[in-house]
Amino acid sequence: MTGSDHEVEDVDGDSPSHGRALIGTYPNHWLYSSAPSPKFDLTRPSPPRYAITCPQSAISLCTSTTPIVISPSKSALVIIDMQNFFLSTYLGRPVDGAGNKAGQRLLDTAIPAARKGGIQIIWLNWGLTDEEIEHMPPSTRRAFGFEAALEKEGRKKSLPAIDAHGVNQAAAEEFIQDENGVLEELTENGKSKRIYQGLGSEIGPVVVENGKTVDAGRLLTRDTWNAGLPQALDAAYKEGQTMRNQPDVWIHKNRMSGLWGTATPCTQYLEKEGIKTLLFAGVNTDQCVGGSLQDAFTKGWDCVLLKDACHATAAVCDSGGSETTGKYKPQDITIRRSQSTPI
Repeated sequence: MTGSDHEVEDVDGDSPSHGRALIGTYPNHWLYSSAPSPKFDLTRPSPPRYAITCPQSAISLCTSTTPIVISPSKSALVIIDMQNFFLSTYLGRPVDGAGNKAGQRLLDTAIPAARKGGIQIIWLNWGLTDEEIEHMPPSTRRAFGFEAALEKEGRKKSLPAIDAHGVNQAAAEEFIQDENGVLEELTENGKSKRIYQGLGSEIGPVVVENGKTVDAGRLLTRDTWNAGLPQALDAAYKEGQTMRNQPDVWIHKNRMSGLWGTATPCTQYLEKEGIKTLLFAGVNTDQCVGGSLQDAFTKGWDCVLLKDACHATAAVCDSGGSETTGKYKPQDITIRRSQSTPI
């Protein structure tokens, strides 16, 4: 079959008036059917008659638009940047904030459903090397803070530039200097604000559970506390690593998107494993999640955004009104066995 976007014979020999259509070209295609109810089959069923995939080998997802059918063996749940730097309450992130609520929804629903359904789980996280930081473009560096020289009353000092964008917006943006030239941190609600001075900069010590102090490490570099997962998510990841079939996979990324450019470790893994459908979750919806989704869509992967398992610092994105993903607005989906049995 070489044609695309045309009607195909109904699997039961009925008239094409039921509204079945092949979208794309075999073997990379979807199948649309309007009966008994509208759905898109993303499993890429084989010719000659492109039968709708049987319930035993597929999972049905109820989206906010049209239901879809996916193949678990060709699908992955991609969890992006659910790291201490973005979520940890020990860095001042609210325990009841949207990011931690999204993390809890992953723990309660998406991760168990993916495991039960046989869907690969990928943890796609910032994890920079010195070389990657050295060659990081300024457009990316800007989002994570930087230092600017300031001259005032004949004195010079260095302070983080005022920037209301990215994850740095809630961090301190200036220092004060006393009459003796000693720098003092500004405080907020009686607590010192933490200063972030760019990717790879030292975050400093952080007091965590039981009063223990840990070195948070350099900002979003590999094998540091701040680039690790919060405790509950880390336990879920470690549990996933012990699975005999489809153990969880951790993949480092070095840009907002984990699928940018000609090839990344993520795209190479997906291609090697034959994964076609990606279910996106994580933080931030309008930045790393949205960027990865758009690059994945451009490169030809099927893309589904789990609305309630994502978080963005911008309120418009959390409300589902983001335009950053074009017509692919966040989808609020329920995962269940095709036709009947809930996962």
